Amino acid sequence: MSNYYLTFSDFLKKKFGQKVYKVTLDAGFSCPNRDGTLSSDGCIFCDDSGSFSRLYSPTLPIEEQLQVGMVKIKNRYHAEKFLAYFQAYTNTYKPVNELKQLYDKVFIDNVVGMSIGTRPDCVDEEKLDLISSYNVDNRFIQVEYGIQSVHDKTLKFINRGHDFACFEKACKKSKERGLTVCAHVILGLPNETYDDMMQTAKTLAKMSIDGIKIHMLAVMEGTKIQKMFDEGKINLMSEEDYISTVCDFLEYLPPDMIIQRLAGNGKREIRIQPRWLGKKLELVGKMEKEFERRGTKQGSKFSK
Repeated sequence: MSNYYLTFSDFLKKKFGQKVYKVTLDAGFSCPNRDGTLSSDGCIFCDDSGSFSRLYSPTLPIEEQLQVGMVKIKNRYHAEKFLAYFQAYTNTYKPVNELKQLYDKVFIDNVVGMSIGTRPDCVDEEKLDLISSYNVDNRFIQVEYGIQSVHDKTLKFINRGHDFACFEKACKKSKERGLTVCAHVILGLPNETYDDMMQTAKTLAKMSIDGIKIHMLAVMEGTKIQKMFDEGKINLMSEEDYISTVCDFLEYLPPDMIIQRLAGNGKREIRIQPRWLGKKLELVGKMEKEFERRGTKQGSKFSK
């Protein structure tokens, strides 16, 4: 539990009466920004894993991935409730009948919800209707949209393949159906200033999104960012600057927005820089000490 921001763990514990653990899943999805539909290059920061934290072979059927993950987590943490997390690539990028077959398989005993990572340009009315159909029996049903920045100039530079208006439209349609919406942002993107990052916080704060995942720009092996870094075209934020920027960012967000991540660290085996990013618990502890030093917390600068 944090005294300075609303953690995802605390939110789920309050909703379900006990701690809920995520089980990450790879359903074999692709991405329109990698398969040639939009481009074949992908976002400049994305590695070949599609942001997936692999715990087991992706060749396993979804129901087996889920069972294996649940057993491992249960044995380690004595867990009793689970959240199925479709994480790898774009998890709405299939026809709706195929999506239904996949999503139907995760609601087994002790699975209390589902989170779907996707792009705002890869949902439509029919797909959102399907996802919202699972929002029964006090389940937690969430759609996670990668937006990274609210600035179109940045989205174009990082080769997202959509603009901010697309994200706004997807959020609106998701919220109209009672879905929980989480936004992914990246701090330290090329050509973005401190004021740009704070504008992202202020803009998202005005929207009806429920949660946010904050990532630090990292140099992953085999990405366009690696080439730019090797050529000296970009600089990464220092640990001290990142901690300060995240605290500033959180101060502008509503106090009831769920903070689901403060620093994504990617796969250690292919992360080139920054090295300090792998010490996630230490990093979070330093952020809380910074809030303590300031005497502030999430929402301190938020104004309706």
